[in-house]
Amino acid sequence: MTGEKIRSLRKDHRPSKDEDLLEPDEEAATGTFTASKTNNKSRASKIFSNHKLIKSSSTQQQQQQHNQQSQVNANTNTLSTSDDFPVHECVFKGDVRRLSSLIRTQNIAQKDVHGNTPLHLAVMMGHKECAHLLLAHNAPVKVKNAQGWSPLAEAISYGDRQMITALLRKLKQQSRETVEDKRPKLLKALKELGDFYLELHWDFQSWVPLLSRILPSDACKIYKQGLNIRLDTTLIDFTDMKCQRGDLSFIFNGNAIPSESFVVLDNEQKVYQRIHHEESEMETEEEVDILMSSDVYSATLSTKSITFSRAQTGWLFREDKTERVGNFLADFYSVNGLVLESRKRREHLSEEDILRNKAIMESLSKGGNLIEQNFEPARRQSLTAPSPNTISWVEYITADNGKAPHLGRELVCKESKKNFKATIAMSQDFPLGIESLLNVLEVIAPFKHFNKLREFVQMKLPPGFPVKLDIPVFPTITATVTFQEFRYDEFDQSIFTIPNDYKEDPSRFPDL
Repeated sequence: MTGEKIRSLRKDHRPSKDEDLLEPDEEAATGTFTASKTNNKSRASKIFSNHKLIKSSSTQQQQQQHNQQSQVNANTNTLSTSDDFPVHECVFKGDVRRLSSLIRTQNIAQKDVHGNTPLHLAVMMGHKECAHLLLAHNAPVKVKNAQGWSPLAEAISYGDRQMITALLRKLKQQSRETVEDKRPKLLKALKELGDFYLELHWDFQSWVPLLSRILPSDACKIYKQGLNIRLDTTLIDFTDMKCQRGDLSFIFNGNAIPSESFVVLDNEQKVYQRIHHEESEMETEEEVDILMSSDVYSATLSTKSITFSRAQTGWLFREDKTERVGNFLADFYSVNGLVLESRKRREHLSEEDILRNKAIMESLSKGGNLIEQNFEPARRQSLTAPSPNTISWVEYITADNGKAPHLGRELVCKESKKNFKATIAMSQDFPLGIESLLNVLEVIAPFKHFNKLREFVQMKLPPGFPVKLDIPVFPTITATVTFQEFRYDEFDQSIFTIPNDYKEDPSRFPDL
């Protein structure tokens, strides 16, 4: 297994995004939680309305009934809250029979007051039968609780290999289905979009001195014609410690069947690889080994308090900064209130795991690679299950928001927050709209840094098109993205096809 693949896998399985910047399929899963949070007041008013029905207008009678009403209020509140989450309750109690009767009529993607789905609870409490039943009914895996953890992250903490494998497979299946569901809408948007050439430049920076020396820059060229997109880039793979350079072309053919739509060309070695969505049994098992031997990360980009203010220029007489970026006149803004929050869990790791991971990171930071470390993840066995849960369902569900009782293995978690200062340049002259850009970025999302760009521009930005912007790529790395050239154009169809002298190499790009 290549060093790039191992590092990539370590990063890929961070629950990497903020709830403000959710994937579309995550939004569907969090809809219920958002509703339940906003409905707390209405639920409370409903409870108090019931009390008004039994209240007397007499002040004396009110005083006499005060204690009794308080007790009724507490009981009603408990019953109401419990009744709101029947699937969660039977999963919490391990009641598989009741779950099987509810599962067809209830929303199994619903989040409770702590942001947990029924699948979260089944995994954290080690209720395997409940978890497998939920997965069989397609319970969402790519969804985070209030602490930012997915069911897969909780499964890694619990340490049951069979459960981790089942969740990983379901996650990949659901990701494929999401892409397939989006495809008709995406193709329609591409068809309506004019044919164009777009050039953008990436420049990566870090406040870590050693890291700054090895960070790359990249000039990307994007060609779009009909339902075809071609991306030329020199950056094959990029993680927070390592980059792989080359001469690469990514081609999307919207007219081809889904399994043949995506191809990557290595123009130096004259080979190509179709981007496969199915993974072999061996690849899945290796991925599970890596997950079980690595830290679990949650990196969230909080945009809750974000504001934009016009950037200023001049020493004596300050004025709003407006400059040309490439061919486009742009207004510059300072981005304020952007916070990168990261959490790292390692309760599932042994002391030996931690020391080995530290040695690998130190080697990578000095320009080494994983092959020099002779690193090949050993086949991991399931961990001893954590102590059985002693918390009752009522204690769990009535706990204050943000203070959920911990379920599962005792937490070993390190948290950090970093304020992210950024500048963004918005142009009213740019011919492409943000929505059109998002459709193009959706196609080339297998490249991780492009996926970060797509997440960032989904925020509510100032008027115009972001021709230059700073985005956080990893906790220690930022990228400045500049849209340098855009023109509507037509191209020879041959640039969207595989050259005749290229040979197929199915394993050239193991991360794609």
